[in-house]
Amino acid sequence: MSSLHQIQVQDIQGKTVTLESYKGRVLLIVNVASKCGYTPQYTGLEELQKKYFEKGFSVLGFPCNQFGGQEPGENAAIQEFCTLNFGVSFPMFSKVEVNGEHTSALYKHLKKEAPGILGTEAIKWNFTKFLVDREGRVVRRYAPQDTPESIADDIEKLL
Repeated sequence: MSSLHQIQVQDIQGKTVTLESYKGRVLLIVNVASKCGYTPQYTGLEELQKKYFEKGFSVLGFPCNQFGGQEPGENAAIQEFCTLNFGVSFPMFSKVEVNGEHTSALYKHLKKEAPGILGTEAIKWNFTKFLVDREGRVVRRYAPQDTPESIADDIEKLL
């Protein structure tokens, strides 16, 4: 089993990085989209980031355009949208695929470690969330309709 912290991803500027810099932090990893019915969850995600950042928590946003074409923009446009409309300060990354032949290594790992209902691995929609502990273990998977606020107690238990 590879460590989540060694998985390579691309930051929002397109630079290849690993998640090593998040080692020791509790993470909430979310596939996000700008034109989704769940897009207002950016507000709650940012509130979690602000509330728990100093205690060792980070939200990581991974834009995805696989569900209804709801994230059509390029990285710069996505970053601008998130900053201007929701004041997002948490790290955003380059667009990823979360299902199918080109699934990112990160999402392959997350889905394997925390399958969905009835053991299915497929991500069903935007704003599926994965809670990761300080050691990089995937603790729980949350459905898109699970609000960021509803996850706060689980985050606090890991901090």
